[in-house]
Amino acid sequence: MHASAPMDVCQKLGLRVQQLRQAKGWSQDEFAHRANLHRTYVSGVERGIRNPTITVLEKLASGLEITLSDLVALEE
Repeated sequence: MHASAPMDVCQKLGLRVQQLRQAKGWSQDEFAHRANLHRTYVSGVERGIRNPTITVLEKLASGLEITLSDLVALEE
């Protein structure tokens, strides 16, 4: 049997961003506008294929109206 591979940090972050955005009822487009980022970049973050810089993490947190520390509080 093969155990499924654990999610890497980018995938965990992406899932967290997506869940927080959806909890606010926002589309990716609306959230991207609030975070001052391009929608395709937000999509890449949510899919775990982008490795955002600390500056982008701050934009994501600000767009979600949360602190940076709350954004990166990922489940183990």
